[in-house]
Amino acid sequence: MARPPFPVQSSTLARWRGKEFMTETFNIACELLDHNITARPDKAAIFFGPEVVTYGELGQLVNRFGNLLGQYGVSPGDRVLIGLPDCPECIVAFLGSIKYGAWPVLASDLMPEQACRFLLEDSGASALITLSWTDAAKARTPSCRTITIDDEEFLDAMTAASVELNPFPARREDIAFMLYTSGSTGKPKGVPHRHGDILFTTDMFGNGVLGIREEDVCFSASKLFHAYGLANSLSFPLRAGASVVLHPGKSSAPEVLEVVSAYQPTVFFGVPTLYNTLLMTLDDKDAFEPVRLCVSSGEALPVPTYQRWKEVMGLEIVDGIGSTEALHVFISNRSGDVRPGTSGFPVPSYEVKIVDDSGAPAASGEPGHLLVRGGSTAPYYWNRPEETRETMLEDGWLRTGDIYIENEGCYRYWGRADDMFKADAQWVSPVIVEEVLRGHKAVAECAVTWRLIGGLQKPLAFVVLKPGFEESFLLFRDLRAHVLDRLPEHMCPVQMEYRSELPKNEAGKVDRVRLRTDLKSMPSARS
Repeated sequence: MARPPFPVQSSTLARWRGKEFMTETFNIACELLDHNITARPDKAAIFFGPEVVTYGELGQLVNRFGNLLGQYGVSPGDRVLIGLPDCPECIVAFLGSIKYGAWPVLASDLMPEQACRFLLEDSGASALITLSWTDAAKARTPSCRTITIDDEEFLDAMTAASVELNPFPARREDIAFMLYTSGSTGKPKGVPHRHGDILFTTDMFGNGVLGIREEDVCFSASKLFHAYGLANSLSFPLRAGASVVLHPGKSSAPEVLEVVSAYQPTVFFGVPTLYNTLLMTLDDKDAFEPVRLCVSSGEALPVPTYQRWKEVMGLEIVDGIGSTEALHVFISNRSGDVRPGTSGFPVPSYEVKIVDDSGAPAASGEPGHLLVRGGSTAPYYWNRPEETRETMLEDGWLRTGDIYIENEGCYRYWGRADDMFKADAQWVSPVIVEEVLRGHKAVAECAVTWRLIGGLQKPLAFVVLKPGFEESFLLFRDLRAHVLDRLPEHMCPVQMEYRSELPKNEAGKVDRVRLRTDLKSMPSARS
């Protein structure tokens, strides 16, 4: 992607949700930038292709952009939809909007016109920030102005805008920005977050668990418009005074390896499917030699992937669980104390508990619904009162939608509540079955769901085979025997559907909704 013409030269929060914050003025854009502008103005904040944006330049660009919003008719409190790739302009637009007092709403630059129109209408955005060649730029609503940052008019306006901007007098508890859920089970839902939420995640997880420091160079394969990527590429490095590498392209294994080779990051953030793909792609075992810390989230990290990565790379992968509603990871393993196959232990200052269907505490070792409470959980869904009541519970608890088991304080993922099913009147965890299947020498990737056979739900596995293996009845029998040696019979897939690849969503997760849709269109599965 050609770089759009932007004028760039070559306290810990320990208060729980549900308790009132102090009402001092607090703008998170200033909190993330000001100390860096003073202490390290000439240090690289962002690496982007051949460009380097220093902290001093970043601060000026943020102020210019914030001033421009007022000139374009945006008022404090308005929503500003940002449909940009991972680039300096995306960070500038996000922080500039917050400093000005508007709410940035991050979205993919690749969203279709219809998806963009939905976000514009649902959020009530008064401005759309995007590039002229995107499908998003075609979306129109009566009250929204489209601002394409690769136009000469915008470049001239940025150049003329003042580099001084008084921050909007926000408070920690005021809304600062909004993200949208992936919409895997329906229409995407807007998730507003407060100024204080970002600081909580940076201090509790970015600093407290990962230990991001000034000399680090961070690179995230997950994009800025995801809650996971937003912290990885923006709040964590800026809070620490570190540097970040932004890559606007796909997070494919070849492109990720190219970025790692070119910029030598010290902290790498990925998702499990990417780690697995990298292992199948890597020729050079020293490719990740500069990396000191690998982090994973988005879905459970398979044990074979973790073990193989550590064997080949000599690096642990620190895996954890987070959500858009909680903004980032709230249960995590620790460097030097990784428990493969688990999400680890609660991040400091977060509370978690597991409850049964009635809301009563589940016994240790028994699966149940995971609830979390902490200083970064969203207060509500935008324009979704019913979903808010179901998810944002009394006393600040958030229902995550995940099924977990706890043993001796360590938490193991069993799957999404919507993905769990019963076979022979007993619960089946697709995640557990997938973990066992991945341990077979022939399996590269897999996903487990169910289909009706004789009117009863039965497990079905979608399987991607490693090179050198071909589907056959003998392989099917061997895969079933492998599972039956390790799991009860009701959890063993009765059919296998072989694929060359599994469908993935923009976050890199297996798209189970598409798999279920494929099943409906298939007369029968092969075995």
